[in-house]
Amino acid sequence: MQDKYFFFGFGQVAKYFLDNLIKKKKNFTFNITKTAKSFKKSFKGKKYSSFHFDGKKFDKKMIKFLKLSNYIIISIPPRKGDPVIKHFKNHLNSTNLKKIIYLSATSVYGDHDGKWVNEKSKLKPTSKFGKRRLKAEQEWQKLFKNDKKKLFILRLSGIYSKETNPIKRLKAGPKIYINKKNHFFSRIRVEDIARVILKILKKKNLDGGVFNVSDDLPASSETVTKYAAKLIKISSLKSVSYKNLKGEMIKNFYKDSKKVRNSKIKKVLKINLKYPSYKKGLRDFIY
Repeated sequence: MQDKYFFFGFGQVAKYFLDNLIKKKKNFTFNITKTAKSFKKSFKGKKYSSFHFDGKKFDKKMIKFLKLSNYIIISIPPRKGDPVIKHFKNHLNSTNLKKIIYLSATSVYGDHDGKWVNEKSKLKPTSKFGKRRLKAEQEWQKLFKNDKKKLFILRLSGIYSKETNPIKRLKAGPKIYINKKNHFFSRIRVEDIARVILKILKKKNLDGGVFNVSDDLPASSETVTKYAAKLIKISSLKSVSYKNLKGEMIKNFYKDSKKVRNSKIKKVLKINLKYPSYKKGLRDFIY
């Protein structure tokens, strides 16, 4: 039987996952939502429909495809609440649905003074983005409280990729690093997120729940930036205090310091990360 996938949002994670899926499995269909007007297109030779959904209005033609879907992946960020639940909760109880993946973020943990956190750690988000993420997680858990096996919440660490990474940022300028003492955070390369999603959807008899998706080596922004500079032979970087940063998102980022454990994805999903550290992940862009 042909599997049917539905993506709310079509960013980097969805595209890398699909690229992986196409290499391994040809017999499937997928559809997506974007804020643009509805259209039909192809991705790596696979035809799909993109339906308009901007968080408020949506193309009603998508309902039929949503109800037929076996696997649903949500990467749309929440606002005051989760927009997918707000508009489509009555269409997510189809008998066709096997698994649903909600992409959350480790910002739900808040600040833990540089200590390690796992899926059972206290959730105390400091930023409005983290608070929105936590509220959305709770909405999804409430919606699937009677069918917990279907719902998987992935708390993603800071994502980097060929398209967005410290090396590209340094090349584009400015040649700076952010200075904040004892500030730790975790990262994950997008290819490994795609592999985790594929593993969850393929693995049978898997209980739903929350999974951290991060690499093995948390580090400070300064450490990672200096390593990237070394790889591309930039010898001098200017230090900028986090106190001088402008913009709510970047300021909120430097409020929180924590190291995110990934032992659950290794134990339960048997995942071997392709990029277990930022060093391996960044070197791959050079060599």
